[in-house]
Amino acid sequence: MKKAFFRLLNKVNKAALPKLSDKDPATLSKWQQGLLAYRYYVLTQSLD
Repeated sequence: MKKAFFRLLNKVNKAALPKLSDKDPATLSKWQQGLLAYRYYVLTQSLD
């Protein structure tokens, strides 16, 4: 149940949120760093 929820959330994130992986995390603003951390958390939860 939890994994299925995070997989669905990951698909929504891929479609709706901007891609930040091609940028250096040190040069991102605070909200972009938070967004990157959120996307990483959802991705790791969907893979477990």
